[in-house]
Amino acid sequence: MGLLTQVLTLPLAPVRGSLWVVDQVIAAAEREYYDPEPVLRELAALERELLEGRIGDEEFERSESALLDRLEECQAHRPDAPGIHRIDT
Repeated sequence: MGLLTQVLTLPLAPVRGSLWVVDQVIAAAEREYYDPEPVLRELAALERELLEGRIGDEEFERSESALLDRLEECQAHRPDAPGIHRIDT
């Protein structure tokens, strides 16, 4: 039965191959989107801008809040990663 099934489904092989490629592209895109490293670099750069006086406190807090939300989203998608504990002031 296995040989017969392979022969009958042979015309679907390109479709299965295409679906595999699409799955791999989606997985790579999700890994890149949910990678916390770029968000952490942006937080560090934002703090440097504040300390150097290039941005004010309000802009810093607004941008920091957005980045921390993004970081929480990354952490929520990766259950194996340690959690981010956010303290709102």
